[in-house]
Amino acid sequence: MKKNKSIGYLLREGIRSIFRHGFMSFAAICVTVACLIIMGSFSLILYNLNIMVRDLEQENEILVYVDENLTEAEAKSVGSQINLIENVEQSRFVSREEALENFVETQDDETLFIGLDSTTFRHRFVVSLTDNSQMAYTVSLIQPLEGVADISAPYELEEGFRTIQRVLEVISIAIIAILMVVTLFIISNTIKLTMLDRKDEIAIMKMVGATDGFIRLPFFVEGFIIGLLGAGIAFGLQWLLYDLLLANIATADSLQLFNFVPFVDVLWVMIPAFAAAGLFVGVFGSLMSIRKFLDV
Repeated sequence: MKKNKSIGYLLREGIRSIFRHGFMSFAAICVTVACLIIMGSFSLILYNLNIMVRDLEQENEILVYVDENLTEAEAKSVGSQINLIENVEQSRFVSREEALENFVETQDDETLFIGLDSTTFRHRFVVSLTDNSQMAYTVSLIQPLEGVADISAPYELEEGFRTIQRVLEVISIAIIAILMVVTLFIISNTIKLTMLDRKDEIAIMKMVGATDGFIRLPFFVEGFIIGLLGAGIAFGLQWLLYDLLLANIATADSLQLFNFVPFVDVLWVMIPAFAAAGLFVGVFGSLMSIRKFLDV
């Protein structure tokens, strides 16, 4: 019973401390909010860029040219074999005539190609893949099929997309790690200022025999609440700012190319991420700050 009363007293002291040092607590919460919004903004931007790269990557398709000696019916039968191959999402048949039409439409002066014989072109299949990173392996499975004459695959473009994805992943981890360290440092020093007002109180508690754990608990509670409040406010502001950004992008014709995911799509990732980050910097920052004051 006595132990429970002591814990209750320490918890109340931690909560009272926030109001007792209102300005410094407010400053710590503001710093937490600012840092978490910066981290969240970078994370959302990098996440969307990564999604955009993946969408562009999925538009990569390989062309499978059919043997020119095959009839159209025989050429179409090759598609059923292609569709059975692992990693092939779908294959679309393009006849000689359609290939000719597509070619002429891409030219500046279509009249130059009037009368061009469609037999100049081959029947082909436009093949999209489930996983473009397995492009070379998939091509090696299609190549031996009977009726396949040649394959055109954008290996360099695929490698470029994969390089961009790896770079984005490294940048994401580096930026988030740096911002986390900076946030922790700022929070630690902000809370440390509140400790200067209470160093005499801590010293007296040490002299009367209070344990380090007994002294740390109110500061732990204080950091927990500051971190949780900061995370909650930052999350709400992040959601608001992100939706405002999407609204501006939707009304700007020049930005229609950028396809950002709605915030609700990442909601259940952002909630625990903000909560964990806020609690970490609040609690750990408080414990780091009090450490030097315990050496009385």
